[in-house]
Amino acid sequence: MTEKHGRGAEDALRMLETFASVGVTDFDITHTNIDGEKRGFRPRQTLQQVRTSMPHLVTFAAQRKNNVIVRPHSSIAQLVQLDDLDASAVERITPVAFLVLATSPGNHQAWVAIAPPAVADLPRRLKRGTGADLTASGATRVAGTANFKRKYEPEFPIVAILDATPGRTVNAEQLEQLGLVVPPDPGRPAPASLPSRATSRAWPSYERCLESAPRARDGDRADVSRADFAWCLLAIDWGHDPHVTAARLMQKSSKARENGEAYARLTAERAAAVVMRRGGPAR
Repeated sequence: MTEKHGRGAEDALRMLETFASVGVTDFDITHTNIDGEKRGFRPRQTLQQVRTSMPHLVTFAAQRKNNVIVRPHSSIAQLVQLDDLDASAVERITPVAFLVLATSPGNHQAWVAIAPPAVADLPRRLKRGTGADLTASGATRVAGTANFKRKYEPEFPIVAILDATPGRTVNAEQLEQLGLVVPPDPGRPAPASLPSRATSRAWPSYERCLESAPRARDGDRADVSRADFAWCLLAIDWGHDPHVTAARLMQKSSKARENGEAYARLTAERAAAVVMRRGGPAR
């Protein structure tokens, strides 16, 4: 593979296969320039599409000084990105992570795959327990590509794979036993605490919510943020679990896919809070 594509592409493809091993079936791909400005976005690219295009993306990124950023979507595991980890945190998390990256000098990132059933508050508790960035978006720079930022020029660091264990998943009990998560916050309302009666219930129409949303500031298109909130509000009021609603929003909303799981989760949590104030889901 090295002879065919070059070392950078080899590392990028190895990273893709590691994600695929924990159920990732497609990726959003974003390109940004050295100043962090978006230069391209491809939503929901299948694993095969990304495999095919990645060697070319790696080559063109180096030529244009563009960053290649992917957001993985798993059909099986709950993926948790632990960003801005120091060396001691990396040492603690490596035994349970399926992928560990060095994104810049002294800056590390780990990915953990939590096996079903998903636990709504577990990613936040894991981030707090490891000292990771609580605002990490769920998107990562591709291994084998340069981290193009002004502060690094002219020597741009290459994103490197430090450890990869394909197929590794963990559960909440394992993380708790290793002391990697903080206890649940009794003062924080748990989104999953709303009763769910939606095992066979239909979902509201996202397209209708988008059509009914007010215009954005430019007046040329719908305000997607308001459409997303309205859809979550309806879904949760119909009895759907907020965590499942957030995951479904990632499939429906282009803005959710672009901004990541944190955006979807926050939107669902805000909608859940409104539903709870109204007295809970409609019966």
